[in-house]
Amino acid sequence: MKSIILRIISNNTFRLFFAVIIGLLIGTVANETVINIILPIKHVLGQIVFFLIPLLIFGFITPSITRLKKNASKLLGVSLILAYVSCLGSATLAAFAGYELIPLLDIVPQTESLKVIPDMLFRLDIPPLMPVLSALVLSFMLGLSIILTKADRIENALYEFQNIVFTMVKKFLLPILPLFIAANFTVLAYEGALASRLPVFFAILVITIACHLTWITVLYGLAGIYSGKNPWHVLKYYGPVVLTALGTQSSAASLGVAIEQTKKSPILRDDIRNFAIPLFGNIHFVGSILDVVFLALAVSQLLYGVMPGIEKMIIFIPLLGIFAIAAPGLPGGTLITSLGLIHAVLGIDEVGVALMISIFALLDSFGTTHNITSDGALTLILSSYADKEDRDKSFKENLISTD
Repeated sequence: MKSIILRIISNNTFRLFFAVIIGLLIGTVANETVINIILPIKHVLGQIVFFLIPLLIFGFITPSITRLKKNASKLLGVSLILAYVSCLGSATLAAFAGYELIPLLDIVPQTESLKVIPDMLFRLDIPPLMPVLSALVLSFMLGLSIILTKADRIENALYEFQNIVFTMVKKFLLPILPLFIAANFTVLAYEGALASRLPVFFAILVITIACHLTWITVLYGLAGIYSGKNPWHVLKYYGPVVLTALGTQSSAASLGVAIEQTKKSPILRDDIRNFAIPLFGNIHFVGSILDVVFLALAVSQLLYGVMPGIEKMIIFIPLLGIFAIAAPGLPGGTLITSLGLIHAVLGIDEVGVALMISIFALLDSFGTTHNITSDGALTLILSSYADKEDRDKSFKENLISTD
């Protein structure tokens, strides 16, 4: 009995779910003194989490590219195409749902003010060694350059560095994530964001969640059809990842848990998984893009009584997929990086942008969860693609040797 209890307590899913509950309970009864203690803890834990993100990206993507050898450039191109097409699909789904359903809704924004969060008494900033996008670009360039120059000693050193980074995930990132999530939910509950905003935008929340679930189902269904394997053998390991994404509102911050959990899937190739999960976690913002598109339509309807024309959305959606690449590591980053695009293409003014930011704060957890969970489907597709490429190459080599 004791061993069962210990196993449950040590389970990542249980710990993260418990952190959410504890955070909500503390935030509900907390006073300003308690929040003054929680805020510095939340900040420092967040600084540590985001300090590790560039190291995770560099430590996993670069050696994974070198392992792929001659297939690296091709697989990188296929990965970018998969991520971009997926984002276009989810955005199109959101636009379709918006044009069909938003005119039927009667949503009045709530003007009730939230409880003011006190200024932080203690602040310790731990800047990352480099921005996330810089780590991503460096990983690509260095990995491909090592292959071209056949720098075997550096390649072997990178494999050791990958092991070191994986140890950082297990010994540092995973243990502090429950505390970080609990602190986040404590502040949200104290502020009143969860209590006051949810009823106001309940209809928007329900529709966007339905769209998220629909597109996740489509992606995993397509992955199963293409691979000929049961996608549940990937999806079922995403429980702890989902809870992490809900708590941190960041795909990048959930990356360590995703890497750890997808190692358990028997149908993902190790070399492809180590390459694809960190990559997709930083370019595949499929859920956040869905939220931005739907919110743009909803806010336009709320403020101006009319939604942007389809011709504007046809321009907006493809550009949004490109702009989102600059968003990794920043909670709400997809919306922040696309604000200029929203104003220039859709004509939403400062009041509309402020309203979008307010609602997005509520939806971002679900969009982030969609982001990181969908990566497993694309990784399954990429694994099967690599298997087929290897079989074709083996067949051709055998054919040549026979001749």
